Amino acid sequence: MEETYSKPLKAFTIWMKQSGYTETTKKEYLREVNDYLLSLEEMPVQQAGKMNVVGFLVSKQGTAGDKTRNRTLSAIRSFYTALIDFELATRNPALEVKKSKTEKNRNPVYLEENELEKALSYVDGRYRDRNLTIFLLMGYCGLRVGEVHRINLSHFKKAKGTLEVLGKGRKWNEIPLPDLLIQYLTKVEKERISPYSKKEDAFFVSQKGRRLSIRQIQKIATQIFADYKNDHPHLSDLKLSCHKLRHSFATMLLNNNVDIRIVKELLGHASIETTMIYTHINDEQKRTAMTTIKVPQLAMV
Repeated sequence: MEETYSKPLKAFTIWMKQSGYTETTKKEYLREVNDYLLSLEEMPVQQAGKMNVVGFLVSKQGTAGDKTRNRTLSAIRSFYTALIDFELATRNPALEVKKSKTEKNRNPVYLEENELEKALSYVDGRYRDRNLTIFLLMGYCGLRVGEVHRINLSHFKKAKGTLEVLGKGRKWNEIPLPDLLIQYLTKVEKERISPYSKKEDAFFVSQKGRRLSIRQIQKIATQIFADYKNDHPHLSDLKLSCHKLRHSFATMLLNNNVDIRIVKELLGHASIETTMIYTHINDEQKRTAMTTIKVPQLAMV
């Protein structure tokens, strides 16, 4: 298989890197595409059609839900887009396959502002200041875990009170920082562990002197959430994660009557439609809205 598909796979790898895909996405997409190519049984990728794509997706149905199926389809679509871009294919059969409809009516998962504040008290340990700052950047600035991972010392503009963030698609976004967060970042910068490599410019460094990995950042948040939920049983079923902190940040801004166009820019989104996915209305807001409705008082029969 390596010999048959080495050129398309190399083209896809180059294309993803050029397009600014994160390391995590590149690994996931390459894994999905490798599995897809195995299913072709050495058939040239240019000859594969809609039936091959659907057949592969159906073969995974027993172990994958709609969300996973859509991610696999997105990977195959991107693969063919790359091949077309490098003139190794002329059509994208994956575009002929519809995505599965995922549930849109599930209760949204995020933390209210008071819950987010309570969670902060569960950050402790030897690297408390570093971990607290990481949690604050995700919950109070809306940074993605990958964006936190990529922060360098040079990105923190203390004099301006801003942080330069490298987001998806290699898009830069300058985030104005709350005063307290500037203080935390300044403290972490002073206490920063000396990196193993003198060339390392990472802002957040592990105890081994390397850039803190995405997985390590996720583990920090997971531990905080676990400790917090242990003391708050009513939240035990809530599936909290780094990304849910981003949801919490967006919802907090809207609750504070911040224009959704500004929320969009702070989150680094290309469209307001994407931003709407990250914003939620709570039960109290719905109750308040309903108090504005005046039902006419009629005699009961």
